[in-house]
Amino acid sequence: MVPEEWIEHRRDDREPVGWIVPDGDGFRPVDRLGRWLTSGPVDWLPAEEMLEALGIGFLADRYQLRLPDGTQRPVRIIEASADGVTVVADEYGAASAVGAHSDRYRLPFPAPDTLQSASTVHPGH
Repeated sequence: MVPEEWIEHRRDDREPVGWIVPDGDGFRPVDRLGRWLTSGPVDWLPAEEMLEALGIGFLADRYQLRLPDGTQRPVRIIEASADGVTVVADEYGAASAVGAHSDRYRLPFPAPDTLQSASTVHPGH
């Protein structure tokens, strides 16, 4: 659930791209996965610009999900909202195969650190 003080930010086409959160005398942008985009407060305009530059395209990227036993599983995000994040297993592109019944995992919002962009995951970590 999104805290009441979070302000939803949408692109010109009305697609939600994240939230802007008041923080002291400034604001912090939060992406659709509920992750902070800055380490501290910024002005309103830079917060908007960061969200719009990020967009939602990153949601289509490949991710790695670290399972409770420590193994890594390639996944793709199929749903991201304030109610949670759903990912589907994507070994060998299975997530986009017609009729595939890949494993699905429901994650909380904000997305946990066990979900990482595949481009930032290093083998053995």
